[in-house]
Amino acid sequence: MRSDDESGFLARTIAAEDGLKLHVRDYAGDETITKARTPVFCLPGLTRNSRDFHQLALLLSQDPAAPRRVITLDARGRGASEWDKDKSRYNLIVEGQDVLTVCAALGIHQAIFIGTSRGGLVLHMLAASGRDILRAVILNDIGPVLEKIGLADIRDYLNRDKKPANWDEAIEILRENHGGAFGALDEEDWQDMARAIYAFRDGKPVADYDPAIAAQMQALDLEAPIPDLWPQFQVFQDIPLMVIRGENSKLLTQMTTDEMARRHPEMAIKIARGQGHAPILHLGDVLDAIRHFISKF
Repeated sequence: MRSDDESGFLARTIAAEDGLKLHVRDYAGDETITKARTPVFCLPGLTRNSRDFHQLALLLSQDPAAPRRVITLDARGRGASEWDKDKSRYNLIVEGQDVLTVCAALGIHQAIFIGTSRGGLVLHMLAASGRDILRAVILNDIGPVLEKIGLADIRDYLNRDKKPANWDEAIEILRENHGGAFGALDEEDWQDMARAIYAFRDGKPVADYDPAIAAQMQALDLEAPIPDLWPQFQVFQDIPLMVIRGENSKLLTQMTTDEMARRHPEMAIKIARGQGHAPILHLGDVLDAIRHFISKF
């Protein structure tokens, strides 16, 4: 993120199958150059939005050597997309269909998909559906096994639901929730994170998502078994795959990452040092790893 986080892209509104309006950022770059390369499509986490990917999208779309089109999506109920009146439709199947609808509207037949956390779960669903739209996939701190300790962390900070009165308080809340896992972040990074997560409304920062989305996680029963997605993950065997794991992540363990690599021997792995769940993708040497991976497509 940076102070000019509202530039460098075209803002588009695309209607989902049920008519709900979805907000898309299209970092098209110079289309005479980028059309020769596979575009990148970014999907954010549970309560996050397209602003999470702004710096990454700028760096990839304006890369001097190999610029490419980057699409970032506000999933329904997040960011500038409309909130769904039917809260049951905040689910992976509907959100996966929204991705396909956006791709069709933008004339994207295949893309390199980056899925952070819940965005990566959506990609598991798309892979299992047999769609050939996945040219390659980058899973950002997510896999087929969701650790209960990581889910508890997410549930607990959503339950705290502190309301900042200003940007300084917003940053302090983020430090309180995530500071222990994100030693790699400097002051500017924390400011960027706050502006990605919060929108400024009525003179103060507010969390930029439908509260019904957080309510689903807040009501999660961690005493019940958490189903894994190994059957869906198996489909990735035929798709070039990279996983990025936060060094301090509690949601994606090294054990699960190792098992993913055993089942997908060609899978690339990148550890985001000094970061937790979920890594910021333009920091440190993570960006170089992403560039290297996508350069093949």
